[in-house]
Amino acid sequence: MARFCSLYSGSSGNCVAIGCGGRYILIDAGRTAKKIRERLAEESIEPEKIAAIFVTHEHSDHIAGLRVLASTLKVPVYATEGTAEFLQENGQAKNVDLRLMPAGEVDVGDMSVSGFATSHDAAESCGFRVKCGDGRSIALTTDTGVITPEIHSALEGCDLVYLESNHDISMLYAGNYPYPLKRRIASEKGHLSNEACSAELPTLARAGTTRFVLGHLSAENNMPLLARQSAVSELSKYGIREGTDYLLAVAGINGLKSMVL
Repeated sequence: MARFCSLYSGSSGNCVAIGCGGRYILIDAGRTAKKIRERLAEESIEPEKIAAIFVTHEHSDHIAGLRVLASTLKVPVYATEGTAEFLQENGQAKNVDLRLMPAGEVDVGDMSVSGFATSHDAAESCGFRVKCGDGRSIALTTDTGVITPEIHSALEGCDLVYLESNHDISMLYAGNYPYPLKRRIASEKGHLSNEACSAELPTLARAGTTRFVLGHLSAENNMPLLARQSAVSELSKYGIREGTDYLLAVAGINGLKSMVL
């Protein structure tokens, strides 16, 4: 039985827990170690059951609590070469068992974790696909400006997909952000819009994905209702019905309650 839980989501911090066979991994640690432990307790996930932490990239909303959490839990941290170099050069790897993501898979308990490149203005950002011992698979992609063929291939066929739905394009350009920042967010090295996220969902649903979680929503340039409406509307164009063909959830700032697959 696989378990997925978004502990935190958005520009204020990101952290996801995935479990199978009594062990868990964390993807990112973008809030303080104390805050992450609090959310783990709320979800009845014992810290000693965390077996590893995987890092998507080095931006602060993904690594704010990484050093303290990893060193106190005494678990390995996996990152791409570019991300690992940043962590080492900026003191985030002190007293941390930092390991490079291999080209293949990392086995953690009953789970096998593989990485794939994303398109973001970071040293070497990535997403992760997790295969569980019960045959279930989960993929996570945030912080990417575009869905590349590699990303699509990694997401396709997964039972649950956690996908960025960062901003509503109209809200972004009508908002108060400086224009260069707006262009960065909307670029191919930025973040996925509701529209871009939604466009990916029908193909995934037809390939077998039955659970979607929308994440990394901007507090300033999006609303959960807009992200949800965009996704449901796009899926309905292809006769794919919520509640019958798929389940949809939107992760808030404080994440989302656990989902059992």
